[in-house]
Amino acid sequence: MNLLIMGPPGVGKGTQAKIICKKLNIIHISTGEILRNEIRKKTKIGLIAKSFINIGKLAPDDIILDIIDDNIKNENCIKGYLLDGFPRTIPQAKGFDKILEKKEETLTMVINLTANENELINRIIERGKDSGRSDDILEIIKERQKIYWHQTAPLIEYYNKKNILKNINGIGKIEDITNRILRILN
Repeated sequence: MNLLIMGPPGVGKGTQAKIICKKLNIIHISTGEILRNEIRKKTKIGLIAKSFINIGKLAPDDIILDIIDDNIKNENCIKGYLLDGFPRTIPQAKGFDKILEKKEETLTMVINLTANENELINRIIERGKDSGRSDDILEIIKERQKIYWHQTAPLIEYYNKKNILKNINGIGKIEDITNRILRILN
C-alpha cells in the first residue's frame, strides 16, 4: 500500500502519518523530517534546503525528488509507505509519477486532510511554543500557508482527476481523525 498524505501546514499530517504507518505496518517517509535532519547535520542538501526553509519557501524540486527516490528504494518500503510533505508542487507530482513508473508501482490513495486556515495558524503557533521549529514563527507560518494555497493546493485537482484523492476533515481529536482515515483505507 503506497499512500500520500497532504493538507495545509499545521493540519496534522505528521501526527496522522506516524499513527497510520504504525497501524498498517508501513514506512513513514517525511520530507520535512529528512530535510530537518540534513540541516542538523549541515550536509550540502541541508544547507541548500535551510536557505529556502528559513524564508518560508519550498526546497527545490530536484533535491526533493532525489530524496524521495532514494527513500522508496529502501527494502523496508516493500510492504508500502506513506509519504508526508511530498509532493508540494505539480512538477514534483509529475516527477514522482515517473519514479513510480520506473518501479512499476502506483499510488494506492492520496489522503487530503482539510481544515480552516485560522484554526491551522493557531495550531502552528501553539506547536511552535513546544517544538522549537524555526518555521513555526507567525510571518513564516503565513508565508507557508500562502505557498500551500498557490503551489500545493493544485495537487488536490491533480490527484482527484486520477480518482485516488480522499478528503478527510482534519479538525477534531487525533484519534477521531485517525479513525476517519482508517475507515476510508478499509
